[in-house]
Amino acid sequence: MKKEETTSHVWRELSDWLKIIIVAAAVGIFISKTLVVNAQVTSGSMEDTVMTGSRVLVSRQAYLFHEPERGDIVTFYCPDEPKTEYMKRILALPGETIEGEDGVIYIDGKPLEEPYIKIKFKQDFGPYKVPRNSYFMMGDNRNNSWDSRFWVNKYVEKDEIIGKAEFEYFPEIKGFF
Repeated sequence: MKKEETTSHVWRELSDWLKIIIVAAAVGIFISKTLVVNAQVTSGSMEDTVMTGSRVLVSRQAYLFHEPERGDIVTFYCPDEPKTEYMKRILALPGETIEGEDGVIYIDGKPLEEPYIKIKFKQDFGPYKVPRNSYFMMGDNRNNSWDSRFWVNKYVEKDEIIGKAEFEYFPEIKGFF
């Protein structure tokens, strides 16, 4: 094979690989911007449900056809720090009144069953009436969670929710149903 043919063949091969890499990168960016988010948990606020260092897939499409529900674990932009992403559980929905007393959460005066909570919180809060199109968020590790109880802007608006946490894939695989 002549030197020119070899050089031409190498460039064609590199060009083919470059096209594959560019298409793969474009598909990856499209998926991460429209379908799913790969989130890494950086705090202990959701322990024992989601541990620090866990990796979680979050669906950006979860609320396309229905509203967020109480108990959903979501990622969102913090109302007090708009560029900071948090992961918490939705506890109170628009129009509801939430209050915490003696380690029990009350929604519109009725105690909330929370089988995922292992330790009761120590500090009473509320009552807070959740505005339209907004949600009251709390971490599952109530005594170590910077959440709606402590924020200046107490509520997360629906358009600030990035998506719903669907399942943890590292260090173990488990769903959040």
